[in-house]
Amino acid sequence: MLSPPDLLGIIRSGLLSFPVTPFDADDEVNLPAFRAHVEWLGQYKVAGLIVAGGTGEMFSLMPSEIVDVVRTAKQAQPNAPILAGCGYGTKMACDLARRIEEAGGDGILLLPHYLIGAPQDGIEAHIRAVCKATNMGVIVYNRGSSVVSAETLARLADDCPNLVGFKDGTGDIDNVKRITVGLGERLAYIGGMPTHELFAQAYHGAGVDTYSSAVFNFVPETALEFHAAFRAGDDARCEQMLRDFYYPFAAIRDRKAGYAVSAVKAGVKLRGFDTGPVRSPLTALTDEEMEMMQALISGRS
Repeated sequence: MLSPPDLLGIIRSGLLSFPVTPFDADDEVNLPAFRAHVEWLGQYKVAGLIVAGGTGEMFSLMPSEIVDVVRTAKQAQPNAPILAGCGYGTKMACDLARRIEEAGGDGILLLPHYLIGAPQDGIEAHIRAVCKATNMGVIVYNRGSSVVSAETLARLADDCPNLVGFKDGTGDIDNVKRITVGLGERLAYIGGMPTHELFAQAYHGAGVDTYSSAVFNFVPETALEFHAAFRAGDDARCEQMLRDFYYPFAAIRDRKAGYAVSAVKAGVKLRGFDTGPVRSPLTALTDEEMEMMQALISGRS
């Protein structure tokens, strides 16, 4: 297991991504198919893979399946940082974090607690409990029902040495900027908006130097090229790629709720991998939309 300080440094160094989770005809996790895809992704250097995350349909996985996915990913890429989605209520999240650590995980992305809104002191207690339940590095994800303020995160950073990262999926640039200015080098900062390439340049101005890419699942070359242009400050190349690939992809993604996952899984399937369907309550792309995805992938410049 990577130490939290080592994980922090690695996260800052490059792109992160979320492998999809394949299912078979009986709606069981297809671990051989998952391993084949993760091994293929291993040809392309990234700072880490976060398995069983949002794109990996963590919300539809049983805890035992999450652990199986972590173990399989570590077997497929033994030298790569493997992080995992972790969440739900506090006791469940603490137990899951311990099980991920036992399975060989290097860190967790702490997704929002389940369903109900909570006050800042409750969210703070939840994050602190999960951090103290594991030796792994923890990344807090601001999204949905769980949004920490700059003040809350500062207290947690003081109290939890293994808190190594902050990821934002809210679009609240004011809060993000307060966090990056206030905590400086204490944390790694990760952009986490859906198809974050659409927002990467704006977030850079708020102190967020890297992000996670869902499209890396099926067009890793494109994802890495965009990330390199972003890190080099090549706005012209970023904007060209936004026009040619990312905006058309977003148009497909936005056709139906849940397509942020379904469209990525469709892309992986079109690259020749056995993904199976998405799990309910998500739905698959239509035949027409699959043709749109194929044309987009084939037309990449």
